[in-house]
Amino acid sequence: MTAVGITEPQELKRGLKSRHIQLIALGGAIGTGLFLGIAQTIKMAGPSVLLGYGIAGVIAFLIMRQLGEMVVDEPVAGSFSYFADKYCGHLPGFLSGWNYWVLYVLVSMAELTAVGIYVQYWWPGVPTWVSALIFFCVINAISLLNVKAFGEMEFWFALVKVVAIIGMIVFGAYLLASGDAGPQASVANLWQHGGFFPNGWQGLVMAMAVIMFSFGGLELVGITAAEADDPSTTIPRATNQAIYRILIFYIGALGILLSLYPWQNVVTGGSPFVLIFHALDSNLVATALNVVVLTAALSVYNSGVYCNTRMLFGLAKQGNAPRALLHLNRRGVPLVALGVSALATGACVVVNYFMPGEAFEVLMGLVVSALIINWAMISWIHLRFRAQKKIEGKTTLFQSLGYPFTNYLCLVFLAGILVIMYLTPGLRISVYLIPVWLAALGVGYWIKQSKAKA
Repeated sequence: MTAVGITEPQELKRGLKSRHIQLIALGGAIGTGLFLGIAQTIKMAGPSVLLGYGIAGVIAFLIMRQLGEMVVDEPVAGSFSYFADKYCGHLPGFLSGWNYWVLYVLVSMAELTAVGIYVQYWWPGVPTWVSALIFFCVINAISLLNVKAFGEMEFWFALVKVVAIIGMIVFGAYLLASGDAGPQASVANLWQHGGFFPNGWQGLVMAMAVIMFSFGGLELVGITAAEADDPSTTIPRATNQAIYRILIFYIGALGILLSLYPWQNVVTGGSPFVLIFHALDSNLVATALNVVVLTAALSVYNSGVYCNTRMLFGLAKQGNAPRALLHLNRRGVPLVALGVSALATGACVVVNYFMPGEAFEVLMGLVVSALIINWAMISWIHLRFRAQKKIEGKTTLFQSLGYPFTNYLCLVFLAGILVIMYLTPGLRISVYLIPVWLAALGVGYWIKQSKAKA
């Protein structure tokens, strides 16, 4: 496809295979939440964090199945923003689309911040904003290539993470079995130091908000639908396989980590996996793992760049964003949408310059707030979607599990996460910002409608 006038309808090219989509879903979720964010959850919940990741994983899977049912039935650009617009009205479509775009701008900023932290493992004197700026430029330059190139790059990015996590689990198990990790390493660490719930159930409950951050990105499967070669086959396969792999990787890796090292000794300031293997005198493994966690952060940022450009493209097709965002380059990449998203994400460099120590925690809180809005919208939209299909007398090919009970279960769970965030001093500001953010989107929608009527 050649670049054409922005007033003409344009379509994204299909070029993502099943292996691309499966690894994109995995890559979107296996990132900073696992490699950096877990230090905070371990300090709050101790070994019971394993149960927390299991619970959050089940909720994430249910929401993935709800989204999966819709995108298999209608594989379009914009994903749930399109469904919100069609089944719930123009305002929900506007809100969900722009919220998801901002969500992944924030995710991208958090991942770039993490890149700076990881680089400091080797070069402590390099400011986080410098590393963020360098990789920001590199990834956005690569994103100018076609979607197949993105799929290949993300496939290999994610594959490195998956192989590394499996290798870490195997190596950690070897250290435990052989005794080479020292006398402090034992499976008994899971219950000896204050029990499985050292801070009580309250500790686990309070950790759930941060745990949710780890599962953001699974819904990327829905964004890929418009560029998947065979959505009716690839989307269900990716949805079903991604979740049990995520649970194995998260719970398996955390189980090994907490067995090798008493939970109360886990420190912040870098990836716990890297720091623990460093403390065990496995410097070579620690260095290799730091390469992996750096790759993980870049992988999620790469997915974020893809996601943001496609969401803006979808919003423009719905009339919820300027039509200039429909412009594709000759490789089929939404060029203007890419540029706008890059400019917004570039604020990360500024945040890291002025708030180098607090940037990651601040961004993580904002991400969780936007993620809750996004996931709640998916469950609500799915309720309306199924109701409409029932009226039409149609049956979908890839049905969600436990409809409608699981929809309400997910909504109640997400509301509970908001309560937890409100009770957590460092995250409370994020809850306060939710109504402000929704009101700002409402004003934006009103302005758009006013211009349309003029």
